[in-house]
Amino acid sequence: MTNKKIPFVKISREVKTALLALVGIALFISGYSYLKANPVWSSARTFYAVYDNVGGLVPGTSVTINGLPVGKIQNIKFLNDSGKLLVTFNVEDDFPFSENSKAVIYEAGFIGGKALSVELAQDDAPPAKSGDTLSIGYRQGFTEAIEAKLAPLQDNIESFIVHADSLMQNVNMVFDEENRANLKAGLASLDQTLNTFKRTSRSLDALVSDNKQKLDNSIGNFEKISTDLNGVTSSLAQADIETTVKDLQATIGSLNGMMKKIESGEGSLGKLLQDEGLYKNLDDASNQLELLLQDMRLNPKRYVHFSLFGKRQRQYEVPEDDPALQENND
Repeated sequence: MTNKKIPFVKISREVKTALLALVGIALFISGYSYLKANPVWSSARTFYAVYDNVGGLVPGTSVTINGLPVGKIQNIKFLNDSGKLLVTFNVEDDFPFSENSKAVIYEAGFIGGKALSVELAQDDAPPAKSGDTLSIGYRQGFTEAIEAKLAPLQDNIESFIVHADSLMQNVNMVFDEENRANLKAGLASLDQTLNTFKRTSRSLDALVSDNKQKLDNSIGNFEKISTDLNGVTSSLAQADIETTVKDLQATIGSLNGMMKKIESGEGSLGKLLQDEGLYKNLDDASNQLELLLQDMRLNPKRYVHFSLFGKRQRQYEVPEDDPALQENND
């Protein structure tokens, strides 16, 4: 068997140059399309969504389904003069989802910017086809949640600062030079009072320390008195106080009855107290007895006659200052 040589086809330099140029152009177009998130050779499905505000969403951002990247944002442009934005994105994965699914813009992270997620609708609607316009939605991110929480707090802080400033102005108006001087004087007086109180406290401590023995004795005596009083109280509690009180009430009742009889003139004592004539006679008799005793003291010769030698007794002469004469004259 004989070996035959394959004839070598010689390609001219011009053809080589043309082929290289075509390959370069194809690579350039493919790279540019890839960077623009619009691959030329891809068979991905294309969907649309219309937003009032995309919140910083840019072309080339990943499109996810349940957190899995399935495509990219191809283009964002104004839809018309209304200012609405038309977002074009593709889904390379052939996973079917309902036409009622939503294209939701969410925050990818603190510095990751915005991203787009297809939230699946769990229904029996027909699957979405390439070229459909999906419903839209917004998911609040961490930063937006913090801003939503901080917004009322910021308003409250601003209001607090305004009130605090107003309060400080009022305080400055109240604490003028004279009031500040008075406040200083008051603080000085308070400090002096506290110092005096400290000295008094130290003196009191010294007094208690010096008289601790006496205080202990006094407390002991007080405890003894308290114990004795407790014993007396127990004795009184055991005594038949009810019977004693009844006897005392009966005695008081008898005494009241006796006083009523005396006041009504019954009995000797009642007649003595109620009979005015008897009282006057007793009073006169008392006066006469007093005069008699006084006369016997002043004029004993009238009542006693004594003669040692049997002389005849002279007749008694009544003195001019005799009380009996004065009584009769009265």
